[in-house]
Amino acid sequence: MKRIFVLLLLMAPLFVMAQKKTKTAPSPAASIARGQQVYTQYCLSCHQADGGGVPNMNPPLIKTTYVLGDSRKLIKVVLNGFMQNVDIDGESYSNNMPPHNFLTDQQIADVLTYVRRNFGNKAAPVTVAQVKTARAANKK
Repeated sequence: MKRIFVLLLLMAPLFVMAQKKTKTAPSPAASIARGQQVYTQYCLSCHQADGGGVPNMNPPLIKTTYVLGDSRKLIKVVLNGFMQNVDIDGESYSNNMPPHNFLTDQQIADVLTYVRRNFGNKAAPVTVAQVKTARAANKK
């Protein structure tokens, strides 16, 4: 009986480590919920409730190459703003977007995850680590 108990004690850490390795990545649901709040506060007035934007002023966030493409570009836009005319999927947009570098890394990751997972979009979430990397590169 003692041997079985000792054996179980010795094996317990192995079971715990095995469980940690098989855990799946957390669902982005919490990030999306937080991102919706950030979007409502800072993005909705220009990009609209449906993500449709305003023709020739504020670009839509619905299935555009800008939103579905490289998330580093989106992070950079949020951090630095956008002060030039831009063509997105054949349409021209001219309204300047101010920098939102006052947002935390978590807020930026959340709002971009929200945008990339809503409005008919199906893109990968944005992580806090990606935002931290982009913010650090901005300071150089």
